[in-house]
Amino acid sequence: MINQTTIVTKKDLECYKGFEDIKRLVDVGGGLDVSINLITSKYPHILGVIHCLRDKSKSFISVLFRYHQLQSSMANSENKSKLIIDGEVINNKESLEMEDEEAFSYASQLANSIVLSMSLQSATELGVFDILQKSGPASQLSAKQIATQLCCKNPEAASMLDRVLGLLASYNILKCSVVPVDQTLGSFQRLYSMAPVAKFFASDSGGFSLGPYMALIHDNVFLRSWSQLKDAIREGGIPFDMIYCTHAFEYPGLDPRFNQVFNTAMINQATIVMKKVLECYKGFEDIKRLVDVGGGLGVSINLITSKYPHIQGINFDLPHVIEHACLSYPGVEHVGGDMFKSVPKGDAIFMKWILHDWSDEQCLKLLKNCYEATPDDGKVIVVEAVLSIIPESNATWKAVSQLDVLMMTQNPGGKERCEQDFKELAIRAGFSGIRYECYARTFWVMEFFK
Repeated sequence: MINQTTIVTKKDLECYKGFEDIKRLVDVGGGLDVSINLITSKYPHILGVIHCLRDKSKSFISVLFRYHQLQSSMANSENKSKLIIDGEVINNKESLEMEDEEAFSYASQLANSIVLSMSLQSATELGVFDILQKSGPASQLSAKQIATQLCCKNPEAASMLDRVLGLLASYNILKCSVVPVDQTLGSFQRLYSMAPVAKFFASDSGGFSLGPYMALIHDNVFLRSWSQLKDAIREGGIPFDMIYCTHAFEYPGLDPRFNQVFNTAMINQATIVMKKVLECYKGFEDIKRLVDVGGGLGVSINLITSKYPHIQGINFDLPHVIEHACLSYPGVEHVGGDMFKSVPKGDAIFMKWILHDWSDEQCLKLLKNCYEATPDDGKVIVVEAVLSIIPESNATWKAVSQLDVLMMTQNPGGKERCEQDFKELAIRAGFSGIRYECYARTFWVMEFFK
């Protein structure tokens, strides 16, 4: 609070001149006297008084002592007082440096950014987006109407929910309109509806959404690793490993609860992305045997073979992952192993979100194994994000950049790559080049060809 108060009060003192005629100023809720000290330093003729709640901290004792000193010295004063509430009196708006004000507002938004992500997660877990989606595309619901469907015991649920949904509307996650209530002057209620982005947090026809992926990112297992990022930058190491003393891909095998969270997240995200991949990419049509390297529980290969039943699908992953794979996928065989040692042979290899988990050295080893596992006319189909070299302010670059930093905190050498990075990996592994076939849900479908 000292830092934020100092920044704001300094700006107040630049633009507000109403302190000049004050002799005795009471700072209500003045805390550790930061604001009143800045004011009286600029206007030494003012006698400042701190008025705040009692506290047991040592810092408060000194403030309380100062308060009683000031109170005693003013005991016989008859000076007129003036109450100033910060933010209520604003003069000379035209003279304010609007760019600086906007920058501070943005800085405050960034400092509080966790509020948005946690509010979004709460709304998703409560089923708010599902309720709005089921109500119909033209429907608008109040927070009270939504809360009624949530079966809340809390009498303040509608009010609390309204504040959360108002925040989401300010980020265009929801649409919001305001209507009067019973024609009462000054009485209104907000009505909410789905904005385009909201559909990804509501269950689709198959029951899939980005909600479980968001739950994974906000799980305490991942959140704890962020506390080590600054130390990792200074001293080296992988934040996740520094907390758990094991690799991020080994940890789920040690924690059944987190393993379920991880698998559910991957199933949902993979399904959403793969449905789009199968709409735009036609390179599966001439494949007879396809190996999904790092295929997890087999979701992706099942979607591929469901659309192309002539393909014999091989789902290849670590043994402890394959143990939980679905055995009922028709046309899919599950194989356990280590992709850095060898890869099952096939007409083509499919890898989705695998290369970004590993360092260049590990990726090179993996790609060489893929090269050996495919025929001369074979190919490796890679689905990965591509990071442009120059930072951009669009949603795609931000999303990919966030993935890049996430990989850095979780995996040894993990990172998102630019086109040149992928080209160098392909050439070093023995491939002739890369074809960028189509773009789907932030990711590129590439073909590494011989």
